[in-house]
Amino acid sequence: MRLRTPLRRQQSRRYSGLVVGAVAVLSLVACTGSAEDAANDDDNGSSDSAPAAAAGSNDEEGDQVTIGFSAPAADHGWMAAITNNVRDLQEQYPDVDLQIAEGTNDVNLQISQVETFINDKVDAIVLLPFDGAAMTPIALKAMEAGIPVVNVDREFDDPNAARVTVLGDNYGMGVSAGQYVCEQAGGDKDVVVAEIAGIDSLPLTQDRSQGFEDALSECGLDVDARQAAEFTVESGEEVAANLLQAEPKIDYLWNHDDDQGVGVLAAIENAGRDEFAMIGGAGSANAMRAIQEGDGVLKATVIYPSTQGADGVKLARLLLQDKAMSDLVEVQVPRTVQLYAPVVTADNVDQYLDSAFES
Repeated sequence: MRLRTPLRRQQSRRYSGLVVGAVAVLSLVACTGSAEDAANDDDNGSSDSAPAAAAGSNDEEGDQVTIGFSAPAADHGWMAAITNNVRDLQEQYPDVDLQIAEGTNDVNLQISQVETFINDKVDAIVLLPFDGAAMTPIALKAMEAGIPVVNVDREFDDPNAARVTVLGDNYGMGVSAGQYVCEQAGGDKDVVVAEIAGIDSLPLTQDRSQGFEDALSECGLDVDARQAAEFTVESGEEVAANLLQAEPKIDYLWNHDDDQGVGVLAAIENAGRDEFAMIGGAGSANAMRAIQEGDGVLKATVIYPSTQGADGVKLARLLLQDKAMSDLVEVQVPRTVQLYAPVVTADNVDQYLDSAFES
């Protein structure tokens, strides 16, 4: 689903300086040209081909590198998948020594973990901060020590604190959800649209809601009822129960997060409501299975990739081994990579289910 240019301009302050944006599938497995291409160059006797092409596939074993990884505690299905996807890379890349710190929501402990990585002189650090602002000084310290940092998901306050930043697209999630509602409404301006957001104080929640509002406005709709939950099953159920009691008619309901969506769906079932279509957020496997079955209110979910940590490790590996990304002319790893927020429906769920996380 293509994002409309006017919407993106409205959020240019959030995305200024992006080198690569809206990437549907971040493919880093053959980033410097294929082995077949390299073989063809050799056969042709070419002596002036680019070094990247001669190197062959990026999945070929390279120099041994040590990469430290730290992320918050796995107290949420999406966050658990972040670290699990990183662990899965250990067998895939024998040339990478992954040092994975225990997940923590204690900022001071996470700072200590990064300090240990610096003292151990790892080659690179991939960091999903519990608090981006609080982790900025220690990330700067790592960069000053000559250890490149890959910042994942929650941004540092200072762009100099990271060599590479890997982001999801929170504003784009809202846009994708809003555009889906517009398409399903088919021009009907009288439909009732409701929204169950995440934690309202978080910029990511604000971005998701702004994207949703902006996309709806392009087809003459707005959010008729909105309540905020806390990204938990319990809060989702409580908030949804209140919303359903207050709103006797709903046509479309967007819930920001599939983990809290477990509670939202429970409240919907308890209320006996089935007159509306629900759109989820983040892209959990259980949400996708419900979409696949097609016998409930959940008809779609918008992906917020749980591959970001693994993508960060892959980018760190490329950076350390002096490789790049084959689909770009640029010979270095980009400074910023932003992943796309596609809508998953019954029509395309098979494409995404295998890589989804469990709520």
